[in-house]
Amino acid sequence: MPRLIPNAGPQRVLAASNFVYTVGSGLYLTAGVLYFTEAVHLPASQVGLGLGIAGLLALALGVAVGHLADRHGARGIYAATLVAQALATACFVLADGFWSFVLAVCCAAAAKAAGIAARSPLIRHYGGDRPQEFRAYLRAVTNVGISVGAVLAGWVVQVGTLTAYQLMVIGNAIAFLVSAAVLVLLPPVAPLPTTGGPRWGALRDRPYLLLTALDGIMAIQFKVLTVAVPLWIVGATSAPHWLISATMLTGTVIVVAFQVRASGNVDSPAAGAHAYRRAGVAFLIACSLISMSAGIPAWAAAALLISAVVIHTIGELWHSAAGFEISFALAPQHATGQYLGVFGLGAGLAEALGPGLLIALCITWGRPGWYVAGAMFALTGLAAPRAVRWAQRRQHGVRTRLAPTEKASTA
Repeated sequence: MPRLIPNAGPQRVLAASNFVYTVGSGLYLTAGVLYFTEAVHLPASQVGLGLGIAGLLALALGVAVGHLADRHGARGIYAATLVAQALATACFVLADGFWSFVLAVCCAAAAKAAGIAARSPLIRHYGGDRPQEFRAYLRAVTNVGISVGAVLAGWVVQVGTLTAYQLMVIGNAIAFLVSAAVLVLLPPVAPLPTTGGPRWGALRDRPYLLLTALDGIMAIQFKVLTVAVPLWIVGATSAPHWLISATMLTGTVIVVAFQVRASGNVDSPAAGAHAYRRAGVAFLIACSLISMSAGIPAWAAAALLISAVVIHTIGELWHSAAGFEISFALAPQHATGQYLGVFGLGAGLAEALGPGLLIALCITWGRPGWYVAGAMFALTGLAAPRAVRWAQRRQHGVRTRLAPTEKASTA
């Protein structure tokens, strides 16, 4: 049975830092958009455009910073990204127009993307024999932290004053600074020597790039429960609006309770490929149930939607576990940051483009769009096993070619 509490020492330091960080993130995720629309008085269309620009500009930075973390030590680079994110977030209170808003959110998004890549070598180094399992634990911690932040943000939204929103922004920035300070307790990680391959090997690894693309398409599913379902409940069903909160809570509880266990069973690239396939089927079923919730009595719509959320979240567990396994197992240890930075490009594109795609398919088009979205996820899952086998063949070939060089260097 997978452990539910990390080992003492570095793992707990990383978990504590992650928890504080995600409490701050929960504040912003819940009420950040409202801050810019209600407190700064920017039109919602401008806020959406600015966030999209920030997401796209932040993509490439993760690869570069991941490479820096590999070569110069991950702890210091990761702490620096947290400080940069804190400063950029604090600048939100100075934003009084569209371009100052875009500048601030671009800096914050870039620092966030860089931090995700820089943290990856730390997870691999301190994750023990199964860093993927430790990554799953951190995801459970993330959901707890975001839930705490969301509760605090609820007070901000209820009060609704400029001062309350500004306190939320400052609290978010302070959380990032505290998260960076906690890392002082973490022993530094010495960078691993290169093996003589190309400097930007991740960008030349075509199978890994294909898996990045497939995971990015699948990652659009993270926006189903946070973007598409709330809009669908309000605009297309007779279900009560409080069901929006119920669906969020249901998904969060399932992830916190079962993500570590789900990841414990995904312990090889082949198992990860099969998990992708199961996830795609689960998303197809969930999307079909959501589509059927329109035009029926409120109680039936609520029952279908909750059932869909449970099935979707089970698929989310499998998808996340597959991503943890594939991204780590197929990345060379000496280039973890660079490879995980590349793998994050897929999720970054999903973050930037996913909401618009789901709104166009599922909300604007309506019921048929849900089936198209579900089919997209299912087909992506079906493509994963072949892509994983291709990546494994390439990985084996690279190791075979490098073996004589490595033996000579240690002779």
